Amino acid sequence: MSKAPSKRPSKAKKAPTFQSISPHLVVPNSADAIAFYTAAFGATEVLRIPMPDGKIIHAAIELDGLFVMLTDETPEWGSLSPKTLKGTPVTIHLTVADVDSVFARAVEAGAVVRMPVADQFWGDRYGIVQDPFGHTWSIATHQRKMTQDELRAAALDAMAHSPKPDCKGD
Repeated sequence: MSKAPSKRPSKAKKAPTFQSISPHLVVPNSADAIAFYTAAFGATEVLRIPMPDGKIIHAAIELDGLFVMLTDETPEWGSLSPKTLKGTPVTIHLTVADVDSVFARAVEAGAVVRMPVADQFWGDRYGIVQDPFGHTWSIATHQRKMTQDELRAAALDAMAHSPKPDCKGD
């Protein structure tokens, strides 16, 4: 008599995948950025393609099973980093199991605090950092599920009691 297959989930790590939208970051130095993202967020380098002059034309890191692509800033090709542009309107969001430890690790690795970690009205424990390359990262741990009505009411209450968010911008 044969034994039925185990129904326990596999502990094998999933291969990283490209999602329908994948961040492609322009940075002044991809090698330094890869080192930072590894130290700050536990990323794993997947690919690095250098040009003859040593600049990196394409790199990929894996964060929690998903790809983030990188390229060195190349102004002659119109590829500019947030540092050159003096900011970015884009925030990359990470949902993690322990926001406090990931946030602290990012700051220790060189990120600048833009909004300290705190419990938020939308049910997350959440904070914002800016990496040394000018990219902004929000980091959160989901704490409670809310209905849309609860979320709307909490947002109105938060706005009524705190007209300015505790957020530092330059």
